[in-house]
Amino acid sequence: MSQPLSFPDQAVSPQGRTHGGMALAREPVFQSESAADEPPLKPPYVPAVGGFNPDDDSFDEALRPTRLDQVVGQKRVVGLIKIMLDACKKRGDTLGHLLLDGPPGIGKTTLATVIPKELGVELQIAAGPAIQAPKDLLPYLTNASHGSVLFIDEIHRLPPAVEEFLYPAMEDFRIDIALGDGLNARTINMQLKPFTVIGATTRAGMLTAPLRDRFPYREHLDFYETDDLTEIVRRNAKKLRTSISSEAALEIARRCQGTPRKANNLLLRTRDFATLQDPEGQITDPIAKQALSMLEIDQLGLEKQDRRYLETLYTVFAGGPAGLSSLAHSMSVPPDTLEDDVEPFLLRSGLIQRTPRGRVLTANGYEHLGKAYPVQMPGLSSGLQKKLF
Repeated sequence: MSQPLSFPDQAVSPQGRTHGGMALAREPVFQSESAADEPPLKPPYVPAVGGFNPDDDSFDEALRPTRLDQVVGQKRVVGLIKIMLDACKKRGDTLGHLLLDGPPGIGKTTLATVIPKELGVELQIAAGPAIQAPKDLLPYLTNASHGSVLFIDEIHRLPPAVEEFLYPAMEDFRIDIALGDGLNARTINMQLKPFTVIGATTRAGMLTAPLRDRFPYREHLDFYETDDLTEIVRRNAKKLRTSISSEAALEIARRCQGTPRKANNLLLRTRDFATLQDPEGQITDPIAKQALSMLEIDQLGLEKQDRRYLETLYTVFAGGPAGLSSLAHSMSVPPDTLEDDVEPFLLRSGLIQRTPRGRVLTANGYEHLGKAYPVQMPGLSSGLQKKLF
């Protein structure tokens, strides 16, 4: 059961602000397109080499899509979200709470920012680690307008007290605020306007069951296919006001480990090479291969740290099995860095295995290192020891 939020004895205005010097309401991150905002002040125009002006709004376009039909890949999830939005618009109702989970860099934040634009409502963005107490969440709730969206990134890192405070806000659109102390204490039941919570998490298993069950819509985002990544690279190259060949776009897509975020980063790095080496700044296949080679990203998408992991497992531990701590000490790298940053792609690519005895190099791992796969002795392949007598 949720606990009311306690504050000193002071009045609360209908706009969600408290008198007595404590401001509780925050402005939304952005408003609907109908809201008139003054354009921000820009520095004076400075001509750039090659006709680029880095201060030009058209040049500084965000690579993130702004509409649902601009989202490439994740066809199943996008189709389900479109059905949700169309049904919500037809009923004139508030969108139900939505939970997005999946690996980092695959578009959870993108979908969360596209949805309010499709509905024409306001959006507020909060980070789970930054909300340490219910009072940190209160400004977002009191400032939520009718039908608006509150996006909470890394929602699995919310403290238990904040989760308890969020439950009645998500279910009944109300919060309980306790004012004063002792005999003079009183509780105010504040009614909120209906709003939508969109949560994003990379570790759905860390969510508590009560919080997870309060999301009627839950979608899992998976890694992208090469064709979708190639299309993303082509589109973002146009937004960056540069041209890229089909072969170069495919080369970048192959080496980004299935994540659009890494594809965009590689595109930006490759564009720097093209700006210096090509008269027109075009990203060609030779330039892309040269750039990726200098960045030490191989054909499979492994970075220097990934290959060092495989080489350590082969040279120091004879292909395994090896424990995570032993590998981390041998590489002088923290164990959580290996487990969270290096191993996921190696496991997904089938280069290593995680067994009860430790990490083991697979046949694909030996092949990627250019080493011969050791032949097991008869009777040991099934884990049985040969008879001594």
